Amino acid sequence: MIIARAFAKGGPLALRLFVLIGCLWGCRAGQCAALQVYDLKCDYQTDPLGIDTLKPGLSWKLASPERGQHQTAYQIIAATTPAKLKNRVGDLWDSGKVNSSQSVGVPYGGKPLHSGERVYWNVRAWDQGEKSYACQQPAWWEMGLLEPADWRAAWIARPRDESPTAKAMFDNDPAPLFRKEFALEKEVRRARIYVSGLGYYELYLNGSRVGDHMLDPGWTTYSKRTLYSTYDVTKQVKRGRNAMGVMLGNGWFNPLPLKMWGSLNLREHLMVGEPRVCLQLVVDYADGSSDTVGTDESWKTGSGPILRNSVYLGEVYDARLEQPGWNRAGFNDSKWHQAVLAHEPVGPLRAQDAPPIRITRVLKPVKLSEPRPGVYIFDFGQNFAGWVRLHVRGPAGTEVKMRYGELLYPDGTLNGMTSVCGQIKQGGAAWRDKGEGAPKTAWQMDEYIVKGAGKEVYCPRFTFHGFRYVEITGLPQRPGLDTIEGLRLNSDVVPAGSFACSNEEFNRIQQMVLWTELSNLFSVESDCPHREKFGYGGDMVAASDAAIFNFDMERFYAKAVQDLGDAVRTNGGFTETAPFVGVSDEGLGGQSGPIGWGTAQPFLQWELYQYYGDLSLLAAQYPATKRWIGFLQTCAREDLLDNGISDHESLVPKPRALTGTAFYFLNARLFAKIARAVGQETDATEADALAEKIKMAFNRKFLKPGSGVYDTGTQACQSFALYMGLVPVEEQRQALEFLAHDIVDTHQGHLSTGFFGTKYMLNALTDFGRADLAYDIVNQRTFPGWGYMLENGATTLWEHWAMSDNTYSHNHPMFGSVSEWFYKGLGGINPAPDAVGFDKILIKPQPVAGLSWVKASYESVRGKIVSEWHKDGDKFKLHIRVPVGATATVWLPAKDESSIAEGGKPVAQAIGIRLMRMEKDRAVLAVGSGEYEFTSMLP
Repeated sequence: MIIARAFAKGGPLALRLFVLIGCLWGCRAGQCAALQVYDLKCDYQTDPLGIDTLKPGLSWKLASPERGQHQTAYQIIAATTPAKLKNRVGDLWDSGKVNSSQSVGVPYGGKPLHSGERVYWNVRAWDQGEKSYACQQPAWWEMGLLEPADWRAAWIARPRDESPTAKAMFDNDPAPLFRKEFALEKEVRRARIYVSGLGYYELYLNGSRVGDHMLDPGWTTYSKRTLYSTYDVTKQVKRGRNAMGVMLGNGWFNPLPLKMWGSLNLREHLMVGEPRVCLQLVVDYADGSSDTVGTDESWKTGSGPILRNSVYLGEVYDARLEQPGWNRAGFNDSKWHQAVLAHEPVGPLRAQDAPPIRITRVLKPVKLSEPRPGVYIFDFGQNFAGWVRLHVRGPAGTEVKMRYGELLYPDGTLNGMTSVCGQIKQGGAAWRDKGEGAPKTAWQMDEYIVKGAGKEVYCPRFTFHGFRYVEITGLPQRPGLDTIEGLRLNSDVVPAGSFACSNEEFNRIQQMVLWTELSNLFSVESDCPHREKFGYGGDMVAASDAAIFNFDMERFYAKAVQDLGDAVRTNGGFTETAPFVGVSDEGLGGQSGPIGWGTAQPFLQWELYQYYGDLSLLAAQYPATKRWIGFLQTCAREDLLDNGISDHESLVPKPRALTGTAFYFLNARLFAKIARAVGQETDATEADALAEKIKMAFNRKFLKPGSGVYDTGTQACQSFALYMGLVPVEEQRQALEFLAHDIVDTHQGHLSTGFFGTKYMLNALTDFGRADLAYDIVNQRTFPGWGYMLENGATTLWEHWAMSDNTYSHNHPMFGSVSEWFYKGLGGINPAPDAVGFDKILIKPQPVAGLSWVKASYESVRGKIVSEWHKDGDKFKLHIRVPVGATATVWLPAKDESSIAEGGKPVAQAIGIRLMRMEKDRAVLAVGSGEYEFTSMLP
């Protein structure tokens, strides 16, 4: 999938994959070197344009046809030109030969870099035979603007006589346009635009759109950090007259004063202001000189055709108000106004390095109906998030309205209630009704007013929706299926994993997870893409492992950690959502969130270290993490912490004190690991001691000695204790048996857990030898479970186990942890507890009854990991791949040692394999990098 996508997009990634494929083909033909160096990345990005990390981390992957091959040394050369790099002249940095196996996150150690500088670099790696090999496809990165003084542009806005009242903010307020003409009289060598626009912007140069980012920039706490993007516009500028144009949307910087849940007004908690833009064009000429054009008071501003725009309610676009040519040279802007400086301060500009939002798929409707005259319902057959592109003809002034929802009523009309913003549901018409202020029902809705110019095409710009169905009214003629298209939007994370198995129901669940995850990646990982759109920490704690196995989430989750750090409260507590929107349900005080949600900050950091080897983030966030642990200690009483929402969406009463204390323990354990990783051994020792105290208090309070039963004995109680390592060894068997009893006898093979408990239960059952029971839970088709969702028409995950046609979202990622279990449990791919960048792998497949085969793979930061197995009668066959730079411990189901073979030979004769021990009908094997084909007799 990754390769197909790279070739579809073209560019450097496609070329690198072509080189790699050629190398590997040559290896199979016996023509290749022992080591291949490929996929060079800077700060986990391929050839990034406009970064502001002064010492970025450099990474590369290695491949070899030989088993057990590894890197013994490396040399990095960084140069100012491709020619110097080719001649191995490292005028910026020559690391020399460094005896190290490190290939992930090697910090740049060369000359100080300056704004706009491009660095060309390559790596040479030495194998265990002391032969060296260079990457055949060198890489580059380019710096952004590194110092505030490098910005020779100002934030500008349109002039306002006075701020509108809360009621008037719901009236028409056209999205502003900004333009600037300039002349270039020399031959251009290079041109870059550095730009940010709050809340959202669309940038044009000489009439053409710049870049493919949508809903840019990413949402942050604007008072702490505002993101900008860098664009290469060398081919878009021209000698002579040029023009830049910017259209601004409200986004999260100028939200409407809606009263979500009757009280929450985002404007009271977010930094808000008049839409603004800061842009700097830097043109370097062939003669060595340069020019800069930046936003200032010389820019002109006018009104555009977008009359209203809201991230929740949608857009109103009047095509009759378009100003053709406004973003080209020669446009008559004499009736436009001068822009003004935006004086209200925002946080410093920082380079946006998280994946931007893009259009990632185009969907066609699969069904069209007309439940009432003139009311047309389009069904895309799939719930997703994004936009609709409308094709329409009609008389000028025709008003075409598009309303969105996840469900239909029995009579075939649209049910938009599960996606209405903030449960604002009092009946009434759409938000466009003038003079009424806030809408009575906060529908997702776009409106297009036709200009009467033949075939017209409309697509929103500054909103996004979550939907499967679209209701269209006001069309001047009967539509066809080609009247609209669906445009899926999401942060453009690269696919990283694949999972399939012989149980087709599981494959459908996996697809449901993928669609849900992508629907909720809009710069933050949201709970739902329609009625809330907030970045809840608890959802990431529950579902981040699943997301990481399916997509490259390194830069996305690094931003999430920074968002949490930016939103931290004065008491050191992390917020329930980041950016903070005012939600602090059952929090720890001072507007901090509940402990399960605040756990996201240390939890994501450790995941980024385990999966991707990101040490720099641990160091940067360390003070905030340490302060968080201190804050938790002040909230605890006798080493217990009775706090939190607990096991959210549980079907049985939630054990708040137990889960709060378990999360307290988890945070102490995570902090000990983080402290040790960054060399703070004293802090690590103290955190270990704190964790032990919490564990003792936990068992004193909640364990019924000798029974293995915790607190009320629910599935969540038992699973939290087992999964987090809180159960004493002598109580583990009874604790597991009581959990199994509750599942099988009390709930007839079903779960009763919420989204934390579900993740922990599936993993705990598997870890303690009951993967068969986890399989039975996931395989249920009756309430509650994923199969029940599928049986009721779901194409994305529900917020609640029960079917809801009014309250609960049908596009929530938090129960997506089942996908993590597919990879870790059934496929058996796990990072070792002490893994750094997946350098230590545990491969522990689960050949449960009911499954005949599983295929799982994961493109790790070191290369592709594969675990594929199938049953052949009483034989078990396992194919694995371990990338160079990693080792693996393999648990192979086996009747006995004598039944194990690899590549058709007894395992004792196989190269690169060491049988460590037999353990509960499994052979435990240590292997190095390479591909292996195991067979064994099933026990």
